[in-house]
Amino acid sequence: MTSTDVTEETEGSGPGGYAAARLRLLTEGARSGPPRRRALAELTDDWLAGLFGAGTGGHAGVSLVAVGGYGRGELSPRSDLDLLLLHDGRDDKAVAALADRLWYPVWDLGLDLDHSVRTPQQARKTAAEDLKVQLGLLDARHLAGDLGLTTALRTAVLADWRNQAPKRLPELRDLCAERAERQGELRFLLEPDLKEARGGLRDATALRAVAASWLADAPREGLAEARRRLLDVRDALHLATGRATDRLALQEQDQVAAELGLLDADALLRQVYEAARVISYAGDVTWREVGRVLRSRSVRPRLRAMMNGGKPAAERSPLAEGVVEQDGEVVLARTARPERDPVLPLRAAAAAAQAGLPLSLHAVRRLAATARPLPTPWPAEAREQLVTLLGSGRPTVQVWEALEAEGLVTRLLPDWERVRCRPQRNAVHLWTVDRHLIETAVRAAGFTRRVHRPDLLLVAALLHDIGKGWPGDHSVAGETIARDVATRIGFDHADAAVLATLVRHHLLLVETATRRDLDDPATVRAVADAVRTEHTLELLHALTEADALATGPAAWSSWRGSLVADLVKRVAGVLAGDPQPEAEAAAPTAEQERLAVEAFRTGGPVLALRAQTEPPADAAAADASSADGPEPLGVELLIAVPDQAGVLPAVAGVLAMHRLTVRTAELRSLPLPDGVDGSVLLLDWRVAAQYGSLPQAARLRADLVRALDGTLDIAGRLAERDAAHPRRRGVEPPPPRVTVAPAASRLATVIEVRAQDAPGLLFRLGRALEAAGVRVRSAHVSTLGANAVDAFYVTRGEGSPLPREDAASVARELEESLRG
Repeated sequence: MTSTDVTEETEGSGPGGYAAARLRLLTEGARSGPPRRRALAELTDDWLAGLFGAGTGGHAGVSLVAVGGYGRGELSPRSDLDLLLLHDGRDDKAVAALADRLWYPVWDLGLDLDHSVRTPQQARKTAAEDLKVQLGLLDARHLAGDLGLTTALRTAVLADWRNQAPKRLPELRDLCAERAERQGELRFLLEPDLKEARGGLRDATALRAVAASWLADAPREGLAEARRRLLDVRDALHLATGRATDRLALQEQDQVAAELGLLDADALLRQVYEAARVISYAGDVTWREVGRVLRSRSVRPRLRAMMNGGKPAAERSPLAEGVVEQDGEVVLARTARPERDPVLPLRAAAAAAQAGLPLSLHAVRRLAATARPLPTPWPAEAREQLVTLLGSGRPTVQVWEALEAEGLVTRLLPDWERVRCRPQRNAVHLWTVDRHLIETAVRAAGFTRRVHRPDLLLVAALLHDIGKGWPGDHSVAGETIARDVATRIGFDHADAAVLATLVRHHLLLVETATRRDLDDPATVRAVADAVRTEHTLELLHALTEADALATGPAAWSSWRGSLVADLVKRVAGVLAGDPQPEAEAAAPTAEQERLAVEAFRTGGPVLALRAQTEPPADAAAADASSADGPEPLGVELLIAVPDQAGVLPAVAGVLAMHRLTVRTAELRSLPLPDGVDGSVLLLDWRVAAQYGSLPQAARLRADLVRALDGTLDIAGRLAERDAAHPRRRGVEPPPPRVTVAPAASRLATVIEVRAQDAPGLLFRLGRALEAAGVRVRSAHVSTLGANAVDAFYVTRGEGSPLPREDAASVARELEESLRG
């Protein structure tokens, strides 16, 4: 049978009438988006129903069913028609003739057609064998014929899907992952496939299928709108090209943007990326929930009843104040009060990233809905938690995206809005501006052992391209923004100036190294004048490499790295030619002198605890916190003890036993007042409780006395605790690094340690230094986010600096002790 044998009953039901009506609909300027897609589907429904009615001759037991996108009533201008001719199997010859009467008119119009002819049993069997067929049938919609036949099939298919969900959902998840690997992430591609790329229309359809299984559901807020946006863009793309394409090619983007009434192609891509971000995040949350449900179902009911009395109880392990782990996610503790704890969002995010766990959707939404804004400037803990989050490596990405999905990032950093989902039309760049900034922080986290101030490196990584949201040179604009942000989040004036310099000159080293003559003294002097200090140069070197590695494989190579390293070496030489005088030790306070005299008189340790608080930034914050007083920042711990061996590991070990986090620590020898022979070691530390309240000073002193006289086995106690409660293995941090600082002091050898902060770290370092047979003249310990940056001024027994070979040996021993 040919198409000419098909009789047109009416102008409206025939190909010509339908084609004219279709053309009018697609060229109407007043109708677009969902209304046009629905109208096109309805028009097509009427035409196909007319063709079906003319060809059935009153035959029962057959129906025409729309499936897939057409089943959802979503027809783009060049969409194919997914049709199923369903029959009861009683008259195959009549059904075949009817199929010809339906398919040929569609082909005659040049429309793409995906068609099948099956009985209900055949349809279910095919669906059981082919996941894509089953997904299409989930959207089955009756068009014409035997309604009961269609309804029965739809009911049976949904029942099959729900019964087989534990088996089919992992298959669907793998299908989505394989497609994402092949097509890439829609929100980072300059020529994305709106349907197949991750975060595209296929993923949105997969989320509908998960919801239909009743096992889990996607976070619905914003999902329908994101899907609508992508469909609108595809409609405009079909009209612009006249083809059934889903790839948004560069040459079509301006025309598509104009069709949608957008300013330009960048505005178009940003809208596409925003939609893809919503769908991708919804997919992450949904598949995580599917995995959780399937794991819980895999435990046999009888075993679960034996273990939990018939009620499964998820364990809750503390991660930080107000933050716990439950069932593989980070959630808020039952006692958490986000409305009174403005640091909680950052604390929860940092804890999740450090543990390598996702933030639960419920936790993020509760934080977004109830958490108080941070005061300006931020309290010290908030800044430290941000640094910890940024320094957590790869897990930072998923945690940051969770915060972004609920608007918490732009609430914390308003300037982020201008770079969010902003495209970069440069083939070298793999990412949008916002994701590039996070990727740079991920890379910078691997370089924190190379710099004295890892906190400044990580924040500079986050902000180095923040000026791309503004007109003009992004480095110049970024310098102003970075200084403002640094001040707002609580860095002092000097640190804010360093951050501004890093952002302003983040391209200086690589551009100079690759574009200028390094043998020209003026080249090196210009870089030296820009960075001004060796520490800033050190930070800029690490930032340069992190930025390039986060850009893409074409932005960094061993050749570029060697050129930059050569430039840095030359600039460091220029900067070292103007040495700064060593700072004199600060004079002791009256309280420190009092403690020192008391320690010398009693022959034992004397300590004092003093809480440190930070006043609210404004009256509104003061009113909100008046019931509980100012927010505690930690406790200053002053300890004076007669000069003797083993003080550093003893104090550090006792604090670790009591679960106290050391934020900063100073140790120095304090001469006694005139007329008193001898010296006392003074320790001025700032500590905070990991969980709960601080221990009493009397108990700390009692344990310290026992530690110093050798009756308290600190190492054994810490080992027992670690064995009973092993730490979760989350982020794999960079290896520790121990170096000897050249020419840092004329009176002592300076050993610098950069390592991942952990309970007992300072105790282990103190023991290692004692075992090396050196005397710690002074120590300067600080914790910057998750990084410990410690400097120990050590001497030989008689008080002279270590010979170079001995110093290198001590550094190696310390590094080996940390790696062990």
